Amino acid sequence: MTIWIIFGIFMLLSWLVGNQLKHKFKQFSKIPVENGMSGYDVALKMLLDNGIADVKVQSVEGSLTDHYNPLTKTVNLSKAVYEGRNIAAAAIAAHECGHAVQHATAYSWLTLRSTLVPIVSFSSKWVQWVLLAGILFLQSFPQLLLVGIVLFGLTTLFSFITLPVEIDASHRALVWLNVSGVSNSRTHSLAQEALRWAAYTYVIAALASLATLIYYIAIFIGGNRD
Repeated sequence: MTIWIIFGIFMLLSWLVGNQLKHKFKQFSKIPVENGMSGYDVALKMLLDNGIADVKVQSVEGSLTDHYNPLTKTVNLSKAVYEGRNIAAAAIAAHECGHAVQHATAYSWLTLRSTLVPIVSFSSKWVQWVLLAGILFLQSFPQLLLVGIVLFGLTTLFSFITLPVEIDASHRALVWLNVSGVSNSRTHSLAQEALRWAAYTYVIAALASLATLIYYIAIFIGGNRD
């Protein structure tokens, strides 16, 4: 019952923040940037201003599906961001280019995160099955649950390492938006607010993962005491 309460609380928080993020994006999408640049234009200029010529900017399907892929060196922008000529599109495009700048400058947190991707992909594939089996066989084979906790711990670590990566990308984006003149005194605070709400989604995901990890550790300790 405890785990379902934890999941319920964080699912509600995630839903609330996600809805607020969509609301902010819709609200700020109505506020144009003065120079009329699209998200695509913003991305290209930020990359060039940072001396990056080997990263491609392309449009992808979906809403708020924007991301940077370090393997293919592509800044992938949703259609609304790619074509949008507003402060929300500019902020998101610049944020994703912030990741490209991190990659080009070998930003330590991004390098660490990228190193963990294969390990976390493996952990994510098997962790729930190992945890379930570990709970079922806790009395006879407690080591199995411990293995599951280690695997889940890796995904939790990954979530927390993601936080400085996202925060730094937003910081780079906001500094560049201001210096380049894409944002002004009226729109800069809006760009900052939009990226702040995007960051909240990662914070909630990390805290939810940590709370779940603690729950499984408590089960392991309680089982061993019995």
